[in-house]
Order: sequence, then structure tokens, then C-alpha cells
Amino acid sequence: MIRYKKLGYAVLCVTDLDKSIDFYTNIVGMQFVERVGETAYLRTSHDHHNLILEQAPEAGLKRVGFELEKASQFDAVFNYLQEKGLNPRELSAKEAQELAQGRTLRFKDPILGITYEMYVEMMQMGTAYKPTNGLEIECLLHVVYETNQFDEVYDFLVNTMNMAVSDIQGREMAWAWLRVWPNPYHHSFAITKGPENKLNHIAYKVKSIDDIGKQVNVLKNHNVKIHLGPGRHHPSGSIFLYYADPDGITLEYSQGMEEFPEENPREPRRLEPSLLTLDEWGGQPGKDFGKYGKLIVEDEEVVPQ
Repeated sequence: MIRYKKLGYAVLCVTDLDKSIDFYTNIVGMQFVERVGETAYLRTSHDHHNLILEQAPEAGLKRVGFELEKASQFDAVFNYLQEKGLNPRELSAKEAQELAQGRTLRFKDPILGITYEMYVEMMQMGTAYKPTNGLEIECLLHVVYETNQFDEVYDFLVNTMNMAVSDIQGREMAWAWLRVWPNPYHHSFAITKGPENKLNHIAYKVKSIDDIGKQVNVLKNHNVKIHLGPGRHHPSGSIFLYYADPDGITLEYSQGMEEFPEENPREPRRLEPSLLTLDEWGGQPGKDFGKYGKLIVEDEEVVPQ
């Protein structure tokens, strides 16, 4: 059984790396760590990275990294994924060192084709995370997909990836909010039905509601499109703000999300499929909410000799 410490980082492909580095540091509030060629590492914690940006012809989500709860679990998780037919590959020592990580494995989502990574022992930076714009992010909080293969993706994430269900929506499920158990946050992943397989948004947890209020003015002062918010989600109870990055990818600031105990958590709820479930304050998303951001399927990796 997979036990997660957290959703560790995401790899985003961007079409203008310099522009995106500037945006994610000076607008979003991440701290730049280093750039290696056409790849940039940014953080929101003591971790070496919580976001990787890669120059690419098209924008989208390339990879999602999960930190396992303990290093001692690595071999068991690798064997489990092999038994499930997912063909995990352990990165070479050189590859893991380049990522500033300990042992690391990768495998592909069998439905969507995107690459997942599970790792242990990411290098911890010597100084605390320091935001460049006065707004404080605490962690990468969740990733959300839109999919036309909802039932298959749901089954894989819950029954193979061992994510716990926090809430679902609709008579026939149209949304599902999942947590990387035993991490307590209401959802580290969510999926919604849609006409195609794509990224809907990624979210970061901010320290206080003041960060959301300040960010509204930061975005307005820099002419950044706000898609929705501030508002309050009914499923998680969190206050939110959605806006666009330079490639149109939807980002979210979130604060105050419900947390679950490991033992005896509440049962998942089936929620009404309405805009008030999305926003108790009555907001409606703009037309470009969740519109941009492909799921980037990497070429088959060559195992180093």
C-alpha cells in the first residue's frame, strides 16, 4: 500500500522560460533556486524544488512528483507498481542527483499517459523559503485534470494509486476530490468530466487569507487575468483565487482547506452539481478558466546502461 508524505512538485512546460520564471517569482511568489539549460527550479519550502519549468513548444503539465512517507517504503512501492503492470523505472543515481533527490522511480499513467514520479529524500535548502513579492506560499496543494475517461481515471487513482476519496459530485460522478493518504489535505488531486484529457488547474496553499487579498491587487496591478474569486469552495471550505499564467494555464491560491485525520476520517459526501458547490459566494468562472494546459505525454524513456 502506498503511503504518501505529500504532493511534492509539478513539471510545467512553458513557451517562454524567461517570462515564466519572472512571473512565477515576482507575481506568484515562488523563490528561484537554479536554472540548468532550459530547465528552472523554484521552491515554496525548504525543498530544493516544488515546481520545475521547462522550455517547450507547447504549454502543459509534463510530470507530477510525489514524496513517499518514508525512504524504507521505496522498494515495496516499486514492487507493488511492478505487480500492477505499470513498469516503473528507477532513475539512475546520476539522474536522481541532477534532481537533488534520493531514490526516485517513474511510471506512466496507463489512461492519460502522463508521467508520475515517486521519490524520497529531496535535498533541503540551507535557508528558509523567502517570497520575492511579500506573499507567502506554504506548499503545492493540488493538481486537477479534466478527462473524458473519468471512470477509468478515478478507478486508477483510487484503487491503484491508493488515493482516498474526500468528496464526489453529482448523481453520476462528475467531480471527485482525492487526497494522497495519509496526507491530511482535503484534496491533492481532483478530476472532472470533460470533452478532452487536459490540465484544469494547479493550486498552491498560501499562509493566510491576507495573501489572497493582497494577490488580487498584485494581479490587477500587473494586468493578469483573474478567472474566478475570491470565493469559497463548498467541498473543502477553502477560500480561493484563480488566475492565468503567461501561457494561460490556470493557477489557484487556496487557504483554509479542510484537513482529515488518518484514523476515522469522515465519510465522503455526494455534493450537488451546481455553481454554488464551486463557489458558495455565487461567483462564476470566466470563459478561459481551465481552458489551457495540455497533458504532455513524454516519449518512452531509454534506460541508462
